[in-house]
Amino acid sequence: MSSDRLALITTDPAVLSGQAVIAGTRVPVSVVLDCIAAGMSPAEIVAEYPTLTSEGVQAAAAYGALLAREELVPLGPE
Repeated sequence: MSSDRLALITTDPAVLSGQAVIAGTRVPVSVVLDCIAAGMSPAEIVAEYPTLTSEGVQAAAAYGALLAREELVPLGPE
């Protein structure tokens, strides 16, 4: 993830218990990723959460991709 995008993701223990959020908002990255997973377009997500920008949505997607490279989560029966 580029450093420009990384700057759009912040954590602060005083904001939403330290969850990763889009900078300048109280919108958690997980909420944006849930919206993407539900098939919403970036424009629909921004319309639903007006404090977001399309760059913030892209940053959340990039952050999620970065996390997916870091940890394997079993998805099926073992």
